[in-house]
Amino acid sequence: MSGPVGISRRRVLTGIPLLPLGASVTASTASARSKRRTFVLVHGGWHGGWCWKELTPRLTTAGHRVYTPTLTGLGERSHLLTPDIGLETHIEDINALLFYEDLHDVVLVGHSYGGMVIAGVSPRVVARLARVIYLDAFLPEDGKALEDYVDRAPTAEGIWRLPPPGSAPRWGVTNDADVAWMEARLGDQPVKTFKERVRIDADISLRVPHTYIQCTKLPLLMEAAGRARRRGFRYRELFSAGHDAMISHPAELAKLLIE
Repeated sequence: MSGPVGISRRRVLTGIPLLPLGASVTASTASARSKRRTFVLVHGGWHGGWCWKELTPRLTTAGHRVYTPTLTGLGERSHLLTPDIGLETHIEDINALLFYEDLHDVVLVGHSYGGMVIAGVSPRVVARLARVIYLDAFLPEDGKALEDYVDRAPTAEGIWRLPPPGSAPRWGVTNDADVAWMEARLGDQPVKTFKERVRIDADISLRVPHTYIQCTKLPLLMEAAGRARRRGFRYRELFSAGHDAMISHPAELAKLLIE
C-alpha cells in the first residue's frame, strides 16, 4: 500500500503548486497586458515628431506602443508647408492616424500648440481614448483660436508663415548638444494655425480622464493649468524640465506619462 499511496501523494504534491502557478502566470500576463498603452504624442508649434526621440524608447522599453506623428508642414513634412494649412489640417492629421492605424485605448498627449490639436481631436474619437494629457499646453475653450491666447500671429497681408520665436534655451533646453540638434530642426509655423477656431465638447473631460502636466510658469500656461485644475483634471508638475520637457528631461517625463 505504501507504493501506490506514495505515488499518489507525489502526484498530488506535484500537482498542487502547478494550478496556482499556472493561474499566477496567466494573471500576471493579463495584468501586464492591461497596463500596456498606446501613446500618441502630438508635438507643438515649430517642432515635429523628431522632438520625442529621447522619450520614445523610455516608453517602448516599458512595453507601450508609441506613435509620434509630424503635423503637416513641419519637421520632415516641411516640404508640404502652404498658406492653406491650419489647425483643422492638423486635427485631421491625428484623426487619420487613429483611424488608419485602428488605434484604441490611446493616451493622447499634446505639447504646447499640440493642446489646440488634441482639444479638437478628442470629441471626435472619444471611443478610442484612454486618457488625454496636456503637456505644458494650451487648453482652449470652445470657439477660441490660438491667437486668443498668444499674440504671435502677424497681421500684415501676405505673411503666412512664422519663424521660430527664439533659440532652444527659450524652450528650456540648455545642453549644448541638444541645443544644436533642436535648432537645426525647428521650422516655420503656418499662420493659419493661429487663426482657426476650435470646436470642442466642454464635457469631454467627464467622459475621458484628463491630465495637465505643468512645466513652466509662463502666464498664459499658468492660466491653462489653473483652468485644468478647476475642471477636475489630474494635475502634475515638472518645473525642473522647462517647456520642452521631452528633450531636456525625457526620463522624468516618461515616468509621469506612464503613471
